[in-house]
Amino acid sequence: MTLAEDILSGSAGAAARLISLIEDDAPAAADALDALAGHAGHAAVTGITGAPGTGKSTLADALTAHYRAEKLTIGVLAIDPSSQVSGGALLGDRVRMQRHAADPGVFIRSLATRGWEGGLAGAAAGALRVLDALGKDVILVETVGAGQVELDIAAAADTTLLVLNPGAGDDIQTLKAGILEAADVLVVNKADRDGADRLQADLEGMTALKTGDDWRPPVVPTEAVTGRGVPELAAAIARHREYLETSGRLERRRRSRLRLELLGAAEKAWRAAVRNPAADRFIEELLDGIGRGALPPRRAAAELVRRLAGELDR
Repeated sequence: MTLAEDILSGSAGAAARLISLIEDDAPAAADALDALAGHAGHAAVTGITGAPGTGKSTLADALTAHYRAEKLTIGVLAIDPSSQVSGGALLGDRVRMQRHAADPGVFIRSLATRGWEGGLAGAAAGALRVLDALGKDVILVETVGAGQVELDIAAAADTTLLVLNPGAGDDIQTLKAGILEAADVLVVNKADRDGADRLQADLEGMTALKTGDDWRPPVVPTEAVTGRGVPELAAAIARHREYLETSGRLERRRRSRLRLELLGAAEKAWRAAVRNPAADRFIEELLDGIGRGALPPRRAAAELVRRLAGELDR
């Protein structure tokens, strides 16, 4: 059997191998992903984003326990910062979910950002396709925790959770955070702390001003460590999923995910073209022209794009 066939038959080991190949940009990964292209769209994908220290990992762990109690299978992608030494993920999030490690109904994988901006990893879109084809009912994607710039998750997920804490400056940060506009559900985690009620009221006041959409993001208080509020959060996610389906917006979300995957593949192809020795010689010629003042940098960049596009067509 091929790697793709093993995944479609439910092999977690094959899924893990393919995700590793995707991270390594191995040629075999592209072939396997192509074979899985017609086997996606089943899983409900929930993104979990927010500033570092808000409890995203603990919340993902609590949601996983809740869904497993409902007999659903879960995939978890934890996007970790890249190690400056090895380039790999630091694995902190996976360590915090050890109670699910032996559960065959749960697949947990850390992905390294490896310089990818937007809170996700370059391999995230491909990994989502793999876990979807593996047959997972729910996929949770926890972003790296880069704060306000994490907008890629809104394109990758069906439902995006923004996790905030009282007393951590989040009530001020949300006034200018672009991710607030992209969030579908707002989570006030560590809701037993002072200031939680005020933060919740502030967020509810801000969402009341949201225009241009029928969906008003609910604000859900949770204590992920104890599990308080997690059933209510799961119910809010389910309501948003129902809204997407009945409004026809789910297909739009899925198209955004395909766009993210397409642009990621295009960026990889571009990098490969730039590393080509022939491209390096052409770049040196362009630099000579810029240095002599005979070629404006903007025109040189356009020439480079045209030349590399021609190389990719061959």
